[in-house]
Amino acid sequence: MAIRTIVKRGDPVLSKTCREVEKIDERILQLLDDMKETMAAANGVGLAAPQVGVLKRIAVIDVGDGPIELINPKIIAQSGRQNGAEGCLSVPGVFGEVERPMHVTVQTQNRDGETVQLVGHELLARAFCHEIEHLDGKLFLSRVTRFLDPEEE
Repeated sequence: MAIRTIVKRGDPVLSKTCREVEKIDERILQLLDDMKETMAAANGVGLAAPQVGVLKRIAVIDVGDGPIELINPKIIAQSGRQNGAEGCLSVPGVFGEVERPMHVTVQTQNRDGETVQLVGHELLARAFCHEIEHLDGKLFLSRVTRFLDPEEE
């Protein structure tokens, strides 16, 4: 495993739509492992492949219950609403209030290529939405309703 460099705001890779993963091979498995290590080293909750310069529909999330790997994820159901603070490893030092669904169901593939459905509530739902938006070339900044001063939090 290796810690990869996290791409920062302003890099054009963050505004591009990622390609579907056609085949889960050793390169994809290595990318997943590197992304989990990179996310942990940066104290992040989630990391999408474009944040490490790779235009593939892959993300990893860990809200404290262990890492979740997402390959070709799609939100297939959502309900409720929540407002909360978000930040991003690609936009260091910037935090904002963002409205997200309270409950989200994601269809994704796991590292074995199996299609599975994952259900997230509260923080996990927020993380699913945030990371999947990265795969579509969108940053949380476009959803911020109010920027937050980290000194006040």
